[in-house]
Amino acid sequence: MTGHRLRELMGNKNLPVIAPGVFDGLSARLVELAGFSAVYASGGAIARSAGYPDIGLLDFGEVVDRVAKIVEATSLPVIADADTGFGGSANVQRTARLLARLGVAAFHIEDQEFPKRCGALAGKKLIPTEEMCRKVAIAREAVASTGTLVIARTDAVDTESFEQAMERVRAYHKAGADVLYLESLQSVEQVERVARELPGPKLIDMFAGGITPFVSPQRLGELGYQLMIVPNDLQRATIRTMQRVLEVIKRQGGTSEIMGDLATMAEREKIIRTDEFLSLDN
Repeated sequence: MTGHRLRELMGNKNLPVIAPGVFDGLSARLVELAGFSAVYASGGAIARSAGYPDIGLLDFGEVVDRVAKIVEATSLPVIADADTGFGGSANVQRTARLLARLGVAAFHIEDQEFPKRCGALAGKKLIPTEEMCRKVAIAREAVASTGTLVIARTDAVDTESFEQAMERVRAYHKAGADVLYLESLQSVEQVERVARELPGPKLIDMFAGGITPFVSPQRLGELGYQLMIVPNDLQRATIRTMQRVLEVIKRQGGTSEIMGDLATMAEREKIIRTDEFLSLDN
């Protein structure tokens, strides 16, 4: 079970498990081939890959369909973004059960009102702590026999206060959360306090240019973080690269001047395992 495998990886006391954010099967394949040990199915990146902002516009079925393809494309443990659980208590139960059946190693649910907003956006509203604790307990019970980890995320740091966010996740831990995740930490001191003062494993999202000051994986490992996700850097790089290629195509009608920057046809087919699938007929 991939949940058990992720737990084993989290036992490394030197470095957190680094999970780059992916949004489809191809990006998941590239993460695995690059030598990482886990992937993060980013809800925001999945929404943007469909042409929508990360404000809860994709429905449960659309997200699950994409997560299923990511799980199928890689042998690595997949950490999935389950937003708010896509509704109330019954929705959370169904979401947790289905994600576990798909084979995700872990998923996080957050304490925003439904529909949610990207953590970097203003105007977020939170549900009461008691309601979120109920969601966490329901999710934990729903996957109890599967090994799947339940990650509880709070967006209270920038909507209430850091101290209130700490109190919230302490309650979520008591409700059964396997891993705690505070979104939008705003200083190195907050990063350090989360690691020092909160019980159980912790997840942090970390990327240059984000709200949270960049802290190296080595330092995060020293502090005691077990998981580090890099939610959207792959997609941001993809956007910029596609824009550059499109500029060349528009200017000269082809890509001959940048052929060295493009994957060859053979490389492309190797990444997506064409020969492996075709060999089944033999």
